[in-house]
Amino acid sequence: MKNIGLYIHIPFCLRKCLYCDFNSYAGKNAYEDLYVEALIKELQCYLSNQEYIFRTVFIGGGTPTIINPENIAKIIGAIERNIQKDAEITIECNPGTIDKKKVEVYKSIGINRISIGLQAWQDDLLKTIGRIHKREDFIKSFNLYRSFGFDNINVDLMFSLPGQTMDMWIETLENVCDFGVEHVSCYSLIVEEGTPMHRLIESGELKPFDDDEDREMYRTAKQILEKHGLMQYEISNFSKHGFSCKHNLIYWRNEEYLGVGAGSHSKLDNWRFWNYQSLDKYIEFLKDGKLPVEDKENISLEEDLWETIILGLRLNTGIYLSEINHKYNIDFLKKYEKTITKLEHDLLIKKEGDRISLTDKGRDLSNRVFVEFM
Repeated sequence: MKNIGLYIHIPFCLRKCLYCDFNSYAGKNAYEDLYVEALIKELQCYLSNQEYIFRTVFIGGGTPTIINPENIAKIIGAIERNIQKDAEITIECNPGTIDKKKVEVYKSIGINRISIGLQAWQDDLLKTIGRIHKREDFIKSFNLYRSFGFDNINVDLMFSLPGQTMDMWIETLENVCDFGVEHVSCYSLIVEEGTPMHRLIESGELKPFDDDEDREMYRTAKQILEKHGLMQYEISNFSKHGFSCKHNLIYWRNEEYLGVGAGSHSKLDNWRFWNYQSLDKYIEFLKDGKLPVEDKENISLEEDLWETIILGLRLNTGIYLSEINHKYNIDFLKKYEKTITKLEHDLLIKKEGDRISLTDKGRDLSNRVFVEFM
């Protein structure tokens, strides 16, 4: 019996955001029932071969809250006996895509954590990045969840957005904190090639953000969130005591998880594998009784060690040397002696007893740290 995390991908959106490069589709709602039927078949395939217990379930997208809530209930119903009694069950939500009926269903099937993608407080800024909601939609959605007793709500925010000023960012943070949220995820905008936003920046219609301003916004977020009792526990994540995201901690601790749905990734038994992104291919494979796995790769011990280091260092607690030494049968301090000396000299990491973690400067320059260990 394996105790793991489960990610469920719902790839439908009302409209793609200008910066989005996730595997999501607008205008393909006609696929919904077929897709959910295929997704349940995929889950059944895995559960017939191995007894899994899911200690976390994360329903992401896309926008899971735009589909029929009864379909979400069907998915959860198909794995109900495999969900740990005290499991964290999260659903991602875009403001303005829920109503009382949906929230009632989510509550009744055991969903106990909500992740709302607000991104920014200012309507003009939301329009610039292609979001379809307004601030008022967020307020209504948040209050509706609270009225049904949801007491574990995350809000996703983005900084370094085109046209965003420091005053706008502070206004966003302060207003979100005033709602008493339990968790905030803050991400710097990464402009991926092939997205509409990348083309707008390349053409000069939008101005790219300055690196120094980006870091200043990051530090400002940390100050404001911690002032409101949301303590940093990972480079981009802040929570009140006891409200860290258990599902994402599985990723950061480099533990095992199963991903189902089009384009989803999994890590099980020293293998990493991923599904076809195409909805048609995904559905056809499962209709024929085959798993829709596009490819897989074996994870070597050395690669797994490196991933454990870089993912673990994202956490404020860092990595525990005794755990790594035991798991990989190494002497960490000896193996990485030169790297540790260099990074300590540059004030990017600190060693405290059995633990190595990033400094504040190290969190600003985390990629440099990760490269050094590689």
